[in-house]
Amino acid sequence: MGTKNVPTRSKFTVLLFFYFSLFFFFFKCVSTSYAHFLLLFFSAIHVDSPPSIPTLTTSYAHGISSHSLLSSTVDQCLKHTVERYPDREALVFMQDGMRKTFAQFYQDVSVNPAYQLQEAEFALRKVQCNAVVCPTQFKSQKYCEMLRQLCPEMEMASPGGIKSSRLPDLHTVIVTDSQQPGAFHLKDVMQAGSSQHLQQLQDLQKNLSCDDPINIQFTSGTTGKPKGATLTHHNIVNNAYFIGIKSFKNVRICLPVPLYHCFGSVGGGMVMAVHGTTVVFPSSGYDGHANLVAIEKEKCTFVYGTPTMFIDMLSQPDLAKIDLSSVEGGISAGSPCPPEVIRKIINIMGIKEMLIGYGTTENSPVTFCGFPIDSVERKTETVGCICPHTEAKVVNPTTGVIVPVGAQGELLIRGYCVMLEYWKDDEKTQECITKDRWYKTGDIASLDAYGYCKIEGRIKDLIIRGGENIYPAEIEQFLHTHPKIQEAQVVGVKDERMGEEVCACIRIKTGQECTAEEIKAYCKGKIAHYKVPRYITFVQGYPLTVTGKIQKHKLREQAEKMLGL
Repeated sequence: MGTKNVPTRSKFTVLLFFYFSLFFFFFKCVSTSYAHFLLLFFSAIHVDSPPSIPTLTTSYAHGISSHSLLSSTVDQCLKHTVERYPDREALVFMQDGMRKTFAQFYQDVSVNPAYQLQEAEFALRKVQCNAVVCPTQFKSQKYCEMLRQLCPEMEMASPGGIKSSRLPDLHTVIVTDSQQPGAFHLKDVMQAGSSQHLQQLQDLQKNLSCDDPINIQFTSGTTGKPKGATLTHHNIVNNAYFIGIKSFKNVRICLPVPLYHCFGSVGGGMVMAVHGTTVVFPSSGYDGHANLVAIEKEKCTFVYGTPTMFIDMLSQPDLAKIDLSSVEGGISAGSPCPPEVIRKIINIMGIKEMLIGYGTTENSPVTFCGFPIDSVERKTETVGCICPHTEAKVVNPTTGVIVPVGAQGELLIRGYCVMLEYWKDDEKTQECITKDRWYKTGDIASLDAYGYCKIEGRIKDLIIRGGENIYPAEIEQFLHTHPKIQEAQVVGVKDERMGEEVCACIRIKTGQECTAEEIKAYCKGKIAHYKVPRYITFVQGYPLTVTGKIQKHKLREQAEKMLGL
């Protein structure tokens, strides 16, 4: 029977059924993509300026920007900056009295490329290092002696011709300040630069891609053996670009953080190369007072530091006598900064446009950063807003499901900033980077509806006391409000009954006296009773990594030994 004999109502029913069937078939096919589209739509946050509208409906954020990613290599960025600002100061070394303009600096690095020093045999072997550049000695570290112990063949080798059984890839050592057997002196290398070498370098640069590895950055090793985070030109060029785009136009940066750390190498050296900033090095080794002197003498407009460095600067006896009026802004990163310290930096040092940054070496490093005009509340309670072209999500550590806005979970990062890998370590790489390229930070965090992040603490630092989860950062922040406390670090120590107990390791301000009972009395009624430290120890300092990060696992061992646990 043809459709011409079907009643009109029946025709309508057939057509309706057909269209609904088509709709549901289409919906079934695209529902997953549509849901993903909705997630992206409601998670995109424009971050060229502080977000003013609460956009997030779940703990997934995607920072978008009117500024595109760069596709340049490190050399291309530096060359472009040299063309724009040839006579501007690039580097100032206070201790040596050395100054270099961008044109002078580029001339040095163009004719005489050098290699990054890796000090330990583990690092040298891991990255198959060909050349080491080092001084004879720095403080207690006797580098040449260390190299001779690792590579006794140096004594009889000609410069550039080392053949070592223990370090088979190493063939060249360049010493910066003395003539040593089997090594070049830096001045001889500088003088040996020729047009032939320059041509070889230029030919090499033509074949470079922005996706090539440029930096194997060893992690600080706060919890174990360091791993070589392999970063590309694309990683560090763009991270420096977006760090500096906020407020780093024609500024003079006081840079006390080490260059072998991502904070210094990318936030300092690469920001200089990309944005044409002047970088002032206060001293060859960290010196809190030297930082203040450098700011005053060089009229620095911006200052970097870890929380510990800012605490040291705040504690200098002559702080009030030093002119810091040139400083417009600063950035604290590397570890969580207690709110009370931020307030002191703003109110006592007068650094009004203070930025708070968060990141990891594996993420090149910055993934969250505040704005100069952020409120004091945002500067003290968060680590800033999601960065451009970066995704972040907070998930349940057990299930991997994204948690609601404001809820705590593990922070994951995805985007241009994520490293290629841990160098020659597939197992460790797969442990922290998922198949869809999310990097697991190992940090417990929460996101608000504006895309600002609050770090609650490290998963590995979590104290479990009688079934209660306690994050040390919360107690540390509270202890910093005590007028006699210079710095406080909290760890969990073993306890037969409770599993773990809270132990506060405290540095008292110079000239002050304090007792454990006084600290406990200060805590009672102001924080939950199970968070009040059962043990309090008074210390002169903390075990640190070479980059100035506190090694909580070593501090825990020291505390347990001191307490006889």
